[in-house]
Amino acid sequence: MIQDLKDGIYHNEYKEQNPSAGDYIIFAKGRSVLMKKESTIIKFPHFEEIISEMVYIYLFQIDINGKMHKFFLGEADLVSEELLESYAYEPQNVFRSSGPDYMAFAGITACQLANWYASVKYCGTCGTALVHDKKERMMRCPKCGAMHYPKISPAVIVGVIDRENNKLLLTKYAGREYKKYALIAGFAEIGETIEDTVKREVYEETGIHVKNVRYYKSQPWSFTDTLLFGFYCDLDGDGQIRLDEEELSVGEWLSPDEIPMEYDGISLTNEMIMRFKNGLENS
Repeated sequence: MIQDLKDGIYHNEYKEQNPSAGDYIIFAKGRSVLMKKESTIIKFPHFEEIISEMVYIYLFQIDINGKMHKFFLGEADLVSEELLESYAYEPQNVFRSSGPDYMAFAGITACQLANWYASVKYCGTCGTALVHDKKERMMRCPKCGAMHYPKISPAVIVGVIDRENNKLLLTKYAGREYKKYALIAGFAEIGETIEDTVKREVYEETGIHVKNVRYYKSQPWSFTDTLLFGFYCDLDGDGQIRLDEEELSVGEWLSPDEIPMEYDGISLTNEMIMRFKNGLENS
């Protein structure tokens, strides 16, 4: 998956510091990130390429085979015309298909943090301008002391299995750019266990009841500021699908041989589907 760095170690500890030559500066606008033009691989600007004076925010560092790569967030509004001659903003979905893997992970994680920083300029309690904490990744109110941490939304990915017929419930989203098969997914509600989220989301979106809910694996999914919890469960009773057409355009039971997907190494959804397709989820 995208966070599983083959040759690297991700260090997310916050350390207040300034960039130096060789460090990467990431500029993000909404869900787009500045990258090298006409490059077949992901390349971000280095600190020494930046001409404009600006404030930098330390993001994280990634150790690749003993070499430390540091990443900082720059001010997108201050990107120089000279830099834009060699770099251009690309939508975040580029990180689903381009590499190297540690740069794709760095890019999408930086995008998530950039959007969080842009949304927490003022205290939601008293309206005072927030300041950066010096010891941890947190925005602090100097007036009332309120502490604001990065937003992470818990959600579930659910593989529903019809044991009797050896089929997996696959869906397609309604009204989204992503048109491939997916699994049932949804966000946890206040006061709800993550296991109850599984049962509720499956029933709300397909009208199906499930049993034997079992945890598989989690994934930080910065594309939607989400922490995903992957579960498998079994069909309980009637397998007739009653689709919530506001959420889904397709819902169908497919056998391993009918699943038209290959492993992409990116998402928990894909890994869980391929696990069933390859006969690894049979207990």
